[in-house]
Amino acid sequence: MNARCKVLVVDDSAVVRQLLTELLGRDPEIEVVGSAADPLLAREKIKRLNPDVLTLDVEMPRMDGLAFLENLMRLRPMPVVMVSSLTERGADITLQALALGAVDFVTKPRLGVAQGLEDYAEEITAKVKAAARARVHGPARPVQRLATATAAPSTSAVATRYRTTDRLIAIGASAGGTEAIRVVLEQMPPDAPAIVLTQHIPAGFSRAFVERLDRHSAMLVREAQDGEMILPGHAYLPPGGLHLRVLRDGARWRCRIDDGPPVNRHKPAVDVLFHSVAQNAGANAVAAILTGMGDDGARGLLELRQAGAATLVQDEATSVVWGMPGAAVKLGAAQEILPLDSIAARLLDLSGHRGTA
Repeated sequence: MNARCKVLVVDDSAVVRQLLTELLGRDPEIEVVGSAADPLLAREKIKRLNPDVLTLDVEMPRMDGLAFLENLMRLRPMPVVMVSSLTERGADITLQALALGAVDFVTKPRLGVAQGLEDYAEEITAKVKAAARARVHGPARPVQRLATATAAPSTSAVATRYRTTDRLIAIGASAGGTEAIRVVLEQMPPDAPAIVLTQHIPAGFSRAFVERLDRHSAMLVREAQDGEMILPGHAYLPPGGLHLRVLRDGARWRCRIDDGPPVNRHKPAVDVLFHSVAQNAGANAVAAILTGMGDDGARGLLELRQAGAATLVQDEATSVVWGMPGAAVKLGAAQEILPLDSIAARLLDLSGHRGTA
């Protein structure tokens, strides 16, 4: 039997420290070895207790949480799960933390913290255990965009962005996906085929996530609106806590925002998106599963492959968590397994993109 995962809980709230210690301690595979009220105390306890995973509040006293995380990833890289508040500021800090190398995050409510955390007990324990097995890559390094993305857009390039296309790229991700998606979109040219994405992210975080992606991509990245037309040169993500589907409308596609029940315990769910793309785009689609915990998207990717779509997954070496990609490989859903830096170029190649030259 494997040794239990040792966890150190870092939070300035004594109530949250106690609750997380109790919730995590219920799992026989987890041992909470200690807690700390701020990063300075945490630093000493990390040295003394040698935890496998750290849970870290995003907003901490005495020392900026992001500065602490950056130092930690530079001096002693280890899996970190951020505990974030459901606020705009909390979302921004959490996304920065993920860029610095944090594996994943969970949210805590502003009111009713005890019951709120209790409701998320299963998610919290699952993410901590997944983090213990994760590959910690440290701060994300900048990725060189493709030449067509960095060149100043010409008038013809802007015009071609809106040309009719029969190709659609679908991408799904979870743990580690906020940075993996950024890497892929950063390499896309402004006239890339339309991209629809699902990343496991709660309501309240999607807008900050979309804005961050838009800053890093030559494509126009937006939060999908129900009924809007899907256009080349655009990437669409659902609002947090809602599913995204693709519907056929004549020769084009439209977004459908769906407030249905969770699928695979997720909302949005990758399988929901992939199923709709398989049904409405079929062989005209190219799909990829990036890093993520669990198996959401694996069955949808298999359905896409059976419908004639080209399918690929991120490889284990570059994935933070090889749950979703690995599950797709086991099902025989993936035609290709590629490192993260190669995925954007391959998606473009499989979609027949030839640029605007």
